[in-house]
Amino acid sequence: MLRIHFTDADLARTRVASGPDPLWELCMSLHRFQTRQGRWAFADWHRTARARLHTAHLTHTLRTLLLPLVPRASYFPDFLTPPESAEGLDAGLAAVLATPEHRVLEEVDLLARACGAPAWAPRLAETDVRKELVAAMRAYYGTVIAPYGEQLQARIEAERSASARAVLDGGIEGVLRNLGPGLRWQRPVLHARYPKDRDLYLNGRGLLLVPSYFCWGTPVTFGDSSLDPVLVHPVSHEPHRTGLPEESGSDASLAALLGRNRAAVLRAVTAGATTGELARATGISASSASQHATALRDAGLIVSHRHTTSVLHTLTPLGAALLRNGTRAAAAR
Repeated sequence: MLRIHFTDADLARTRVASGPDPLWELCMSLHRFQTRQGRWAFADWHRTARARLHTAHLTHTLRTLLLPLVPRASYFPDFLTPPESAEGLDAGLAAVLATPEHRVLEEVDLLARACGAPAWAPRLAETDVRKELVAAMRAYYGTVIAPYGEQLQARIEAERSASARAVLDGGIEGVLRNLGPGLRWQRPVLHARYPKDRDLYLNGRGLLLVPSYFCWGTPVTFGDSSLDPVLVHPVSHEPHRTGLPEESGSDASLAALLGRNRAAVLRAVTAGATTGELARATGISASSASQHATALRDAGLIVSHRHTTSVLHTLTPLGAALLRNGTRAAAAR
């Protein structure tokens, strides 16, 4: 069990990440190769990723370099997920490369004591060897994560939309109360399922909540309590959405969107809306709003997930682009 202790200052400084963190997603995706737990939620991605890695001749790199460094255990090196990663993949990898030698050695030693480290791991303190690691991370990310960037962005934006509603309803504690089944808020402590028993005292630093598509089951935080506190936690996965489609929407799917009511429903989703709110905004019944939302979701234009007792719908990048194009076309007439 992980217990995160908040003060009032910590609550005031707690925030939600602005988008997917590329290096956290990279590391969490490596965990998906190490367990069958939750495989239903990632089945399509897992199958496609294995094929892509084989085609790119990265399977050996995955097995001998990346997986041994990021075991699905109580610890993997913190320097692999630097705060700079929030600024993008390039910034994150540059920070990995710039990690001081002493820190690399300390964290590799922690890995060895926690769950075992490969014999070559201490050589990561050498800049040339770390360059090879960074190159492998970049190739892996470009092969199995970057192709799904828009879908990840849409899912994280949906999570942020739900968090914004939770803040309006109950302040930041409303967010902490709705982080998922593996986390429980009991003021002033956030309890989370965790591989080992641990207490984390924020001491006025606040907490950065990082929703992750590839995180599953238990949240993840830094092993080093002196680092700025981060909690990476899973987004919800609906059983009817079992993977990340490579392409959002087809000609046939988009053709099904023709019609005034469905277009109105899509516009009403712009700021995020529940099914009941869609019905009220468009003047149609709740059952009709639900049917239109299903068609829009199947076309890849919105994503839907459960938020407290309701289902919250938000736009995907494709849906937002369709609305922008429609607005431009209307303005040009």
